[in-house]
Amino acid sequence: MGFLRRTNKKFDYQPRYYKGEGSPYKIEHKLDQFRRTAGKNRNLKGKFTDAVDDLKNSDKSVNKTLLIIISILVLIFLYIIDFDLSIFKRN
Repeated sequence: MGFLRRTNKKFDYQPRYYKGEGSPYKIEHKLDQFRRTAGKNRNLKGKFTDAVDDLKNSDKSVNKTLLIIISILVLIFLYIIDFDLSIFKRN
């Protein structure tokens, strides 16, 4: 009755031509090493506090540039839909 007592076979595949470090099958984003919210904290509160800290300590020039780009795109959108900007003027 040897076919009833089977042990689980271990699967330990090693790629033939891979000479890098770590597992080639590990799924990781390219920018995870630069993010504080991507790795260590598993709870929701820790991720949220890290995101708030990143927002507080962000680069101010990037925020200014982003606001300028968003405002230009909003104005272009308002021009395309033919929005009347005269409602903001006093008579």
